[in-house]
Amino acid sequence: MSKKGLLVVSFGTSHMDARVKQIEPIIKKLQAGFPDYKIYEAYTSQMILSILKKELNFELFNLMEAFEQMRKDGITDVIVQPTHVIPGIENDNMLEVVGQYQSYFQTIVVGNPLLYATKDYEYVVDSLGKYFSDNGFLYEQAIVLMGHGTSHYTNSSYCALEYMFRSRGYEQVFIATVEAFPDLEQALIQLRQGSYRKVSLFPFMIVAGDHAKNDMAGEDQGSFQSILQNEGYDVTSFLKGLGEFEAIQDLFLAHAKAAKEVQ
Repeated sequence: MSKKGLLVVSFGTSHMDARVKQIEPIIKKLQAGFPDYKIYEAYTSQMILSILKKELNFELFNLMEAFEQMRKDGITDVIVQPTHVIPGIENDNMLEVVGQYQSYFQTIVVGNPLLYATKDYEYVVDSLGKYFSDNGFLYEQAIVLMGHGTSHYTNSSYCALEYMFRSRGYEQVFIATVEAFPDLEQALIQLRQGSYRKVSLFPFMIVAGDHAKNDMAGEDQGSFQSILQNEGYDVTSFLKGLGEFEAIQDLFLAHAKAAKEVQ
């Protein structure tokens, strides 16, 4: 008798408002799409898990704990769906743990992160482009999307994403990462070449947590908002993580369903 489980894996956030707005909607979307699966959740950041437990008395599984719980519950077939943006370091580490538990279940399949195939980039660009267009963000202003950035080779995903925005006609959308290339200085070079005076900042991250609130929208002189304001731009920051967009939730659901097809 098979018993099915779906494990939703996120890096995590210590900001509960971001969790409620941007992680929980993804989980609810997956629950609705897999009514015959028991839903489990794990954060991969032990630091965030420790903060949540110590400061908020809020406990979640780490990845290994989630697998152990599924074993105790008698789960036989597992879908693992990450909420990662790219298949980078966190995704690699997740896959390593998945491999350690492969023999404990009849089947384990893993869904892709947000950006994996070319069609994912097209879908994300078109979905965000429609949102920006419908809400008036494309009229005589620039949009800067703040990504995380990584030392992993898949950091090139951010350059591919910006190129995809260009190819789909969104010339005024720029990508700037916190920890890698392209960075804000690169975005500024392009902004100076245009006639933009107004800039809207959005996080290109699943949650609008610490990076979005501080590195992007913070009042510190090193934040994206402060740097752009010092350059003379009229800047507005929007703390709307990718997890809030129903189109993004739908793409994670599609990835999980694609994984199920090979289970």
